[in-house]
Amino acid sequence: MALRRTVRAAAVAAVTILAAWGGACGIPAAAAPAPAPKVAESCAVLAPGASAVAEGAVRAACEQIGVWYTWGGGHGPQPGPTYGQVDPSDPDSAHDPERLGFDCSGLVRYAYARAAGGDPLPGSAYHQFNSPQVNQRFTAAQGTAPLLPGDLLAWGSGGSVHHIAIYLGAGKMVEARESGTRITVSDVRLGGDYAGAVRIAAAAAPGTFSTWGTDVWTHKEPSTTSQRVHRFPGPTTVRIECQKHAEPVTAEGYTNDAWSYLPEYGAWITNIYIKGAAWLDGVRTCP
Repeated sequence: MALRRTVRAAAVAAVTILAAWGGACGIPAAAAPAPAPKVAESCAVLAPGASAVAEGAVRAACEQIGVWYTWGGGHGPQPGPTYGQVDPSDPDSAHDPERLGFDCSGLVRYAYARAAGGDPLPGSAYHQFNSPQVNQRFTAAQGTAPLLPGDLLAWGSGGSVHHIAIYLGAGKMVEARESGTRITVSDVRLGGDYAGAVRIAAAAAPGTFSTWGTDVWTHKEPSTTSQRVHRFPGPTTVRIECQKHAEPVTAEGYTNDAWSYLPEYGAWITNIYIKGAAWLDGVRTCP
């Protein structure tokens, strides 16, 4: 579970697995409207009331205005721009492997890493929208009225999320939208499959722990022989619902039979790769 590769190989693997999640984002080619006209408004915090971390995320994202959208970009071992890859369903992505940039969730990841430190929002748009760092949710019907700068707006239906952006205030957002475009300020699009928004906690949510190691897989059951669910290319933050004793695992010089359940992923991870005691303090035992 902890095979170490070169940095470049890890970056390629990270964007490859992103495609497998369906996590690379943008507007589906068949439904994509014509590119929005260039917006004259500056990219900045456009309303009061947000946390210092949220405002920092807005500023970090705004520094990337004009950087290319690249499919899978921003999902290397560390937050930051990476070269993209070709999306087989989108001809506009043909030059993404030559462009250094971000996809939608790569930009969100980078912005909050810059603002909060560490890597609090890795993964796809879906995982960010359902992150343990979320402390408040807003439905599509609520529109932008309750939103503050730094909130994350999402699009998708049937439980899927294919696009995510950062709210600026005043009905504006900064986004990495789709191949062939650059990071820009746009009007918030409340129609179509707009799914609502989330607010990111300024501090770690209860039950949040850090992982360590590279290329760590989670599993459907607390066993290494059960189905693989999700791969963590590097250290990240996760929310743990409970833990239990199950299959003993030996890795990284440790042996442990404790496994933790990650509700956002519907999967289990051996406690060997969770920072803390072998049996985590303050985490209840799973039934």
